[in-house]
Amino acid sequence: MKKQLLTLLILVLAALAACTPAADETAELMPVRLPMGFVADPQFAPFYVAAEKGYFAEAGFAVEFDYGFETDGVALVGANELPFAIVSGEQVLLARAQEIPVVYVLEWYQKYPIAVVSKAEANIVTPQDLDGRSVGLPGFFGASYVGYLGLLSAVGLSPEAVDASDIGFNQVQALLGDQAEAVVGYTNNEPVQLAAQNVPVNVIQVSDYIDMVANGLITNETTIAENPEMVQRFVDAVLHGLVDTLADPDAAFEISKAYVEELEDGRKPVLEASLPLWQANTLGLSDAASWQNTQDILLQAGLMDAPLGDLTAVFSNEFVLANEGN
Repeated sequence: MKKQLLTLLILVLAALAACTPAADETAELMPVRLPMGFVADPQFAPFYVAAEKGYFAEAGFAVEFDYGFETDGVALVGANELPFAIVSGEQVLLARAQEIPVVYVLEWYQKYPIAVVSKAEANIVTPQDLDGRSVGLPGFFGASYVGYLGLLSAVGLSPEAVDASDIGFNQVQALLGDQAEAVVGYTNNEPVQLAAQNVPVNVIQVSDYIDMVANGLITNETTIAENPEMVQRFVDAVLHGLVDTLADPDAAFEISKAYVEELEDGRKPVLEASLPLWQANTLGLSDAASWQNTQDILLQAGLMDAPLGDLTAVFSNEFVLANEGN
């Protein structure tokens, strides 16, 4: 199976190289500041690979990684002040509800990366086991909160049935200090940290119970209308980096050391835990049903006042599918 997957990745990589429109090698590279929504981290290896191997440059871009707030990236792209950003799906829906014309063009994380983590001794194995238990969240906002609500909704458990509290971004410390019986965090973060400390845990993956839209690449309606070829080149460069990372994660981790300060080998499990979250039959493809699920959760939580009139305007698969069959 691994050999078949590697062969498939190599074929996809060859297709990308064959059909990606090449930028004029004599032309000056276009500066692109890319908001990432998080600190420098090995989970961004596909982007570091695309930069280090020259895929962005071959596509005509000089990319600067910006680790600012996710909401700032949405606002800047929506105002057409920046062409691209890495953003989670629920933020795209919330922006569209405010008539901010962002469009999601590549689904990087195919699985929603949020999980509920507890000590094994707490015996919280299924979502139903959260009934009457205490759960710590980094806040009642963002992907962690939306994923948590999606998990409860998927199994018919009311939020009122769980004793949820805001613990800030201190999930590991809160769990180890018994501040909460379970915490909500990222699949490729808190469980990895706890495993490094040899703490036996149970991990309930949100994606095992509901399909929602996680992190991906956004642009805006103006950029798509006026410069679709530029969007295509950027999408292709990202996919190229993603394919390489999946094919050779060890090499991708080594490349990441040039972009993540003081990155040590002990953090390689972060990348290893991320790989299954990105894999798909068609890398980057977004699914209409997952957008509907995400919108439903936002509506149930009162984070959106009304459903969007045209949910299909929120995302586009045209740039990902441009390489299909080549």
